[in-house]
Amino acid sequence: MDAGVSGLELMEAAGASIAGEIMRRYPTQPTAILCGPGNNGGDGFVVARYLARAGWPIKLGLLGARDALKGDAAANADRWHGEVLPLDLAVLDGCSLVVDGLFGAGLTRPLEGEPAALIECINAKNLTCVAIDVPSGVHGDTGEILGSAPKAGLTVTFFRAKPGHYMMPARSLCGDLVVTDIGTPEQVLYTIKPTLYLNAPKLWQHLLPRTVATDGRFNKYSRGHAVILGGAEMTGAARLAARACRRVGAGLVTIAAPFEAFDVYAAGDPGTLITKANGADGFAAAVADPRRNVVVVGPGAGITSDTRAQTLIALDGER
Repeated sequence: MDAGVSGLELMEAAGASIAGEIMRRYPTQPTAILCGPGNNGGDGFVVARYLARAGWPIKLGLLGARDALKGDAAANADRWHGEVLPLDLAVLDGCSLVVDGLFGAGLTRPLEGEPAALIECINAKNLTCVAIDVPSGVHGDTGEILGSAPKAGLTVTFFRAKPGHYMMPARSLCGDLVVTDIGTPEQVLYTIKPTLYLNAPKLWQHLLPRTVATDGRFNKYSRGHAVILGGAEMTGAARLAARACRRVGAGLVTIAAPFEAFDVYAAGDPGTLITKANGADGFAAAVADPRRNVVVVGPGAGITSDTRAQTLIALDGER
């Protein structure tokens, strides 16, 4: 690998981190380690070595022939001095914990044959499962389940999480997600050029306006005045929207309520203003003040001729 870190070093660090997470979370117990023909399988050999060194009883099953392994996976298979069993259901006999190192996030085809049978058995027996990278059968980019996948209690991945870790239905199969630092150089991120990001405040918080008083005229209108069109029946939607506006920092929030629902809205949050606004004319009056510079139409409003007219009014202005 470029950037001065070899693939063999990364695989060693990956396997060590997985074994460390396992030993921190689970007591010593008979463990089946399922190794695929690629780098996930290579990680599995490293996990087996570390757990065995710590006194764990290990059964290791390999998909395919040992001499068919290539590169770093082959090197770590050579470092494993325990027995290598063919990958079949017998590998699970007597084991209460399974390490799934069959396939990683790059899988693009449905599982079949022995891997599929093993996964069905793991799920049927409700065995504790630790997945390397992703549970085998999970598409790392989409979260799609390719045929079948084990329900893991723990998934250990490296450098950055994959989209599939957070997207359903795969999200429900990953269990606890741990992202470990195995020494992958940070510049790799710029080579990958990810286009998806986990939605969190640090992603967008810097975009929120922060009004600062510099001329002595700072007041509630400096933070904006939001007007929310309230519906006559589904009143909770507009009230939730009003609460959200206040939480993100709006200076004032008003619900424009139809006459018949005014009392319902007025009995709600005392921090939200309520104004009567029936039909298009009433709503036009509610948003006429230019200081009311944010308009929300939709939550609980229903699909009616009034809503259409009110939407046009909301769009007819510089807000």
